[in-house]
Amino acid sequence: MPRSVNAVASRARRKRILKQAKGFYGKRKNVYTVAKNVLEKGLGYKYVGRKLKKREYRTLWIARINAAVREEGLSYSVFMNKLSVKGIDLNRKVLADLALNEPESFKKLVAEVK
Repeated sequence: MPRSVNAVASRARRKRILKQAKGFYGKRKNVYTVAKNVLEKGLGYKYVGRKLKKREYRTLWIARINAAVREEGLSYSVFMNKLSVKGIDLNRKVLADLALNEPESFKKLVAEVK
C-alpha cells in the first residue's frame, strides 16, 4: 500500500506562506523555509507595532496639548488636573485636536479651567 502524505494540504500550506511573502527581497520570497521564518518575525513585529502605535499617538497628543497650554501660561500636568477637578471629561485625542484645529475654542476652554 502506498504512503499517504496529503500533498494537497502541505502544498496549500506552503503556497499560503509564499503568497504572504510576496514582495520580499531575494530568497525571502520564494524559498519556503526562509519565507516562513521571515514572515513569522514580520507578523510578530506587526502585532507589537499595533500596540506601539497607540503609545506613540498618546505621546503626540500630550506634546500638542502641552505646547498649546504653555502659550496660555500653564503646564500640561496642572491643566489636566484642573480639567479633572472641574469635571470636564475630554480625552487627550479630542484636546489635541482642539488645540491644533480650533485654537480659539481651546483658549476658551483653558480660560474656563483657570
